[in-house]
Amino acid sequence: MNSSDQPSILIVAPSGRALAAAARRANYRPLVADFFDDLDTRTLAAANVLVAVTERGFEGPALLAQIEPLAAGHDPFGLVYGGGFEDRPELIAELGHRFQIYGNAPEVVARVKDPQSLADLCRRLAIPHPEIRFEIPPDPAAWLVKHAGGGGGLHIAPAPGKTLQPGDYYQRRIDGRPISVLLLGNGSAACGLGLSEQWTAGDSERPFRFGGALRPARLAAAVAERIIKAAETIGATVGLVGLNSVDFLVEDDDFHILEINPRPGATLDIFADRDGLLFAAHLAACKGRLPQQPLTFPAAAATAILYTPCDLDPMPVLAWPDWCHDRQKPGTRLHKCDPVCTVSAEAETPEAARALLDERLAHFLKYLTDSASKEAAA
Repeated sequence: MNSSDQPSILIVAPSGRALAAAARRANYRPLVADFFDDLDTRTLAAANVLVAVTERGFEGPALLAQIEPLAAGHDPFGLVYGGGFEDRPELIAELGHRFQIYGNAPEVVARVKDPQSLADLCRRLAIPHPEIRFEIPPDPAAWLVKHAGGGGGLHIAPAPGKTLQPGDYYQRRIDGRPISVLLLGNGSAACGLGLSEQWTAGDSERPFRFGGALRPARLAAAVAERIIKAAETIGATVGLVGLNSVDFLVEDDDFHILEINPRPGATLDIFADRDGLLFAAHLAACKGRLPQQPLTFPAAAATAILYTPCDLDPMPVLAWPDWCHDRQKPGTRLHKCDPVCTVSAEAETPEAARALLDERLAHFLKYLTDSASKEAAA
């Protein structure tokens, strides 16, 4: 198909590259508005725009003012949103006045991201969920503070010494491994596409910051089946549509649901299906249709975000390996712990995929720091 004949779709997310790549694999022309304008997004997008980052992330009037010219001349048939909207579903409603939204409705997002609503729902469905409260607990060390609608682990902090801000709540600490279900819903039914295990790459200020993910999750089959069943039940009950993720903590045979992310999320790269059908499945599910045949994925895949260990001013010119994505532009000023890129790996087993990923992370980190040192000395 000639690229000019491919239908255009708007993508709005803090980082739009993964969604843009999924759209390209499905033969759509992505129009991307995000906070990074990285090298990969520039290559993948038919057109893109850098959205100015505010303290709150996306802001309605400014975002709409930038999306309108992005859409002009391309006639997009709709808009897919990523993260950054869970704590402001009213902005999804604003976008929906102008574009056909392929994603969950504002009221669904508001419901699943409201901590009390989610806790009540889990109680009714007999799905284990950590205790929450909105007053200072007597034993703060056993609790976390979370911000409703946050993402990427940046909204989570240990409770001791923290004062609740508007939108914050306490959640009791639970032991276990972070496991996520990629869920596809059509508003009345939901199917789990697979499970991934995740890890953090925290620092002193953001101890629960997202680090990476591995698929498939290394779990006993019986536990995996119960987790997928719980995710499908809650997805069908709340009427989720399209791609979503449901996060759990798993320890031995026990699990607790932590959060629902009602949009395509951080594991898109490790669910890059061989036939490029994942993005199309998202669009179809938002219209009520689930796939007739299961999607097929590589045997095992892993991905991780590489954060810079020091300030980079400027970002050096690099010869990027093809397993690096979300590549920061040369000349960009990065502060310590800012994301530099996403590193990926595929292998026959999850153990081999994780080992290859760690090898690539170490190799590229050395290359990055050596290049930065040479450029600074020049």
